[in-house]
Amino acid sequence: MNSTCMNKNGWVLGVLTLLFLLTPVYAHEKIFTVVIDAGHGGKDPGAIGSQVSEKTINLAVAIKLGELISTNHKDVNVVYTRKTDVSVDLMERAEIANRNKADLFISIHTNSVENKSTVQGAETYTLGLARTEENLEVAKRENSVILLEDNYMQRYGGFDPNSTESYIIFEFMQHKNMEQSVDLACEIQKGFAASKRVNRGVRQAGFLVLRLTSMPGVYVELGFITNKQEEQYLRSAAGQNQFAQSIYTAFKKYKDNHMQKLEIAVSKTNSPTSPISTSTNSTEGIIYKVQIMSSDKQLPSNSPFFKGYTVDWYKDGNLYKYTYGESTDLQAIQTMQKNISKDFKDAFIIRMKDGRRLN
Repeated sequence: MNSTCMNKNGWVLGVLTLLFLLTPVYAHEKIFTVVIDAGHGGKDPGAIGSQVSEKTINLAVAIKLGELISTNHKDVNVVYTRKTDVSVDLMERAEIANRNKADLFISIHTNSVENKSTVQGAETYTLGLARTEENLEVAKRENSVILLEDNYMQRYGGFDPNSTESYIIFEFMQHKNMEQSVDLACEIQKGFAASKRVNRGVRQAGFLVLRLTSMPGVYVELGFITNKQEEQYLRSAAGQNQFAQSIYTAFKKYKDNHMQKLEIAVSKTNSPTSPISTSTNSTEGIIYKVQIMSSDKQLPSNSPFFKGYTVDWYKDGNLYKYTYGESTDLQAIQTMQKNISKDFKDAFIIRMKDGRRLN
């Protein structure tokens, strides 16, 4: 199993708890929304094999996955970025997920590589900096679809999908959704391995569509269309069914865990003895802070990524997590979060005691 999957201790529950802190909503009333994104389409064929194009494979697996979820989970709202062979801009794919307030984003793709027809296997990506040249090339190829869009430099803030320098920013974008995304990615790869596919593991790279969404998400590369043997499997009904089943099994486990965490969060919120209670006794020594970002490197206090704010940090595993402000008054820290959200849209509130993060 990929090393990323081995280091998942301490998944964050704080943000889930705070979402329900002020409203007594019961988790079983919450409709879970998943957005399934079939990569490419229309004028953009994606990678091209000897017998089929990527866009066709992606759509087939996406539809099969959505049908599995809809059939087995009546409490899940399945949204597709496309259900036919049409072009959908990268930004619009992300906006579909954001507009629907999705709980999860799954983007489905098919891999390719030049002059290496023996390469095969499935891999799943989460947002982050590409640590290898191979991962970077995958991100460059997939992000290059924006070149088909009008005014892409203006729309994507000057991002150049072919410039290595453009990807440096992704090193500092490991936000609050990273851990949930890695969790799902690991389960997907387990499913691929169980179905006898070559397991290329969980990876990180700078995919724009993941950056533009505001929920946990993964970018699945089913296999290599440039490998003739794998292409046959990718285009077959049996292969597409197996891919959809593997992703569905991972989704089911993720969703069950997600809803269980919401039940715990709601239970703690509604309990008079909840450690998040604002009574004097239960909050003794507790400090609230606003977490703005995470990085696997320690950044200088004057880093431009802090946008002029004075920040503090704490260490969580291999990550440095940066916070702004502190108060023993929850309402005061909520005001700070609201004020800073214009510059850090993923900012959320955490609780700390004696210098340690509380779940």
